[in-house]
Amino acid sequence: MPDKEFRWIPALDCFDLEEARRVVAAVAGHPFLYGFKVGFTLGLTHGLPRVVEMIRRHSERPVIYDHQKAATDIPEMGEAFSRTLRQAGIDEAILFPQAGPATLEAWIKALRQASIKVIVGTLMTHPCFLQGEGGYLSDAFPEQVFRLARAQGVEAFVVPLTKPALVERLLADHPIAPTAEFYSPGFGAQGGDARAFPFVRRHYLIVGRSLLRAPDPAAWLDQAHHELAGRS
Repeated sequence: MPDKEFRWIPALDCFDLEEARRVVAAVAGHPFLYGFKVGFTLGLTHGLPRVVEMIRRHSERPVIYDHQKAATDIPEMGEAFSRTLRQAGIDEAILFPQAGPATLEAWIKALRQASIKVIVGTLMTHPCFLQGEGGYLSDAFPEQVFRLARAQGVEAFVVPLTKPALVERLLADHPIAPTAEFYSPGFGAQGGDARAFPFVRRHYLIVGRSLLRAPDPAAWLDQAHHELAGRS
């Protein structure tokens, strides 16, 4: 995969702000770091402005907010969501638009008006998400979301490493631009293979538990990137 660009995103999915700070400080200078993903655990426990302030003391890389999962509300709430993130200093936001196309369109528009980059999720890493896996959502859900988001000009998507066949089928039916960006959870503790999707050129790997538990997060990231580069 000589043309593939890998970057790393630590998922700061913990409750302890000092635990998150330890990881941020350790990897902030890593040459292949893309940014940091913040979820509701830190956001609701400490407040997003305080969390962003902590990260900014160590890094100017993008701070991505993942509400686990945003865009599951009525369309009108997109403006409030976007305003909250903008005031906190968030740079990018992940949407999983399970509330339908009207919500997706409204929340994309609201985030853009707040100058926040939009990332849209189509599949989650765990089993029993789609009906074909024993879940609630139609098997057509990923394709419908992907198609609508692209029609709105979105070029950044969440695709899980744990479901390569479903992702490859989705992307095979919808040719992607070289500038498209793909954010992938599932590396590390969930056993996803980062060599999946060789046709994706800009690939950002989201890693949480493995990095948070590492005694030396910087060394863990160095080794993981070295092994990945050696395989590619």
